[in-house]
Amino acid sequence: MRVREVLLSDAERITEIYNYFIDNTEITFETSPVTSDEMKGRILALTDNGFPYFVAEDEDGTITGYCYAHEWKSRAAYSRTWENTIYLHPEACHQGAGRMLMERLIDSCRERGVHRLIACITGGNDASIHFHASLGFKEASHFHEVGYKHDKWLDVIDMELPL
Repeated sequence: MRVREVLLSDAERITEIYNYFIDNTEITFETSPVTSDEMKGRILALTDNGFPYFVAEDEDGTITGYCYAHEWKSRAAYSRTWENTIYLHPEACHQGAGRMLMERLIDSCRERGVHRLIACITGGNDASIHFHASLGFKEASHFHEVGYKHDKWLDVIDMELPL
């Protein structure tokens, strides 16, 4: 397994992974699947603005997950606080790809002078909460019933990592 910077040609596989979570889980609050073209635009919006974006590949070169950082809030005073996003193909969980991706992302954020990294996690996503905690993130806030998807109200837990 290896971690590398994203390529625009990765958009189709990233879209497949992300759309699984849109359709089958409450992990993302997005409710409609995205197209590969939309994903290409999202990738460019991040990478063209200097945000780090990485993919994990297995031995066959198949992308098993991805992660990136982006601005947490748009006001200038927040410019050194970024939010991280990570998704793994369900079959790639518990094989080390997530840790490899996040360690690379955290290092890249440090190199860019980021002061805090924020993880916004859907309440009930205990695997993500425990994963982020294992990387040093601590709970910073808990918002109750701020999202509604699949006929249920959803909480958001923010975790922060000082860099």
